[in-house]
Amino acid sequence: MNRNDYTPKPMDTADVALSPEILELGELLARNTHEVWAAGRIQDGWTYGPVRDDAKRHHPCIIPYEELSEEEKDYDRRTAGETLKLILKLGFKITRE
Repeated sequence: MNRNDYTPKPMDTADVALSPEILELGELLARNTHEVWAAGRIQDGWTYGPVRDDAKRHHPCIIPYEELSEEEKDYDRRTAGETLKLILKLGFKITRE
């Protein structure tokens, strides 16, 4: 298959609503997603830089989650939210003990 022919086909989760409790979980997942990403970058030798520079391994998002712009946070929130919606759509239940 030619890579130019690839068309992503994520499962449609538009019919799945997330409760306030699950949305709270989504925010925790988004925060952790950022922490995992940042830890991986740092482990690979990247550091904070005000502008992304692949050659110098600088990235402006190697900062605490709280300091990210809402736009950057929303990237992680969408990933977490779609993951939670898919889990529910597939028939799994999410419960807190």
